[in-house]
Amino acid sequence: MLKTIMALGLASLAPIAIAQEAGPAPRSDDGATVSFVWENDSFAGTDRNYTNGIRLSWLSGTGDTDGVSEWVADRLGADEGAVVRRGISIGHSLFTPEDISATEPLPDQHPYAGWLYTEYTALIQQADQVDQFTLQLGLIGPSAGGEWVQNEFHALIGADEVFGWDNQLRDEMTVGISWDRRFQRLAEFGVGGLSADVTPTLGATLGTVHTNAKVGTMFRIGDDLKVDYGPPRVRPSLSGANFFHPVDGFSWYVFAGAEARWIAHNRFLDGSVILDDEGTLTSEPWVADLQGGIAVQFRKTQIGFTVVYRTEEYEEQLDAQRFGAFTLSRRF
Repeated sequence: MLKTIMALGLASLAPIAIAQEAGPAPRSDDGATVSFVWENDSFAGTDRNYTNGIRLSWLSGTGDTDGVSEWVADRLGADEGAVVRRGISIGHSLFTPEDISATEPLPDQHPYAGWLYTEYTALIQQADQVDQFTLQLGLIGPSAGGEWVQNEFHALIGADEVFGWDNQLRDEMTVGISWDRRFQRLAEFGVGGLSADVTPTLGATLGTVHTNAKVGTMFRIGDDLKVDYGPPRVRPSLSGANFFHPVDGFSWYVFAGAEARWIAHNRFLDGSVILDDEGTLTSEPWVADLQGGIAVQFRKTQIGFTVVYRTEEYEEQLDAQRFGAFTLSRRF
């Protein structure tokens, strides 16, 4: 499966090497976008590994930049028609073993971990691509509040209390930098009065939590596809650009995507690069995401839901991961 996904991703990127006529220059836009993402494996009826992720973000309009985002655009060699946005976000992710009833350590299962982080983003949109640079600072360990968040949520939905959090990863500061590029739509065509497009992506992350490189593509069919580049997500998932342009009062599309990631380091599985803390698991060098979903925009609000299938992230993992993602974005 991984070889097939990689071949599809690379095939979608191949036409980029051929000289193409640039698309229309991106338009200026003073409206900011606030987005909320909630990912949870309870949507798939499980409670293990990556079990919950939330992310709240704000992305400026093109008229509200700062020295950092403009410096990034200059280093990128952005053309005169490029528009620049800046953003901030805060996120929290939870990880647990498969057996959440056990109190003793489970060395062959995913360790307990809470991860709290904040991000600064510079986003540069040109006629033929969108580049996103992100600096992430965070904290793993008891101080990230993973035990409280999970048990309070379980109490809210009437699920059993989780007793193994005494075995979670200890406190550790985290840092990371990421780059993502979304190319202009390589294919756009009409289908029975609707429109469809194919958008490839690539990117890389270097940090104390994740170090990886990735390639992916997304196919969409619906109405007013130029509204956005797909719904936002929590890293390291295949994500949109975190902004959208309301074209009219209502639009929608369904989508399917695939992404392959080469994993150089995963702190939750391979241990720490800072602390004397070796991992007990054997991480897989390649991980793939398959996803599908729907996004609906009504006036200045967009709602999306995604179902994700993620291949095994470590050799001891019994089966692939499945989870859902709910997104809510609002223009201001």
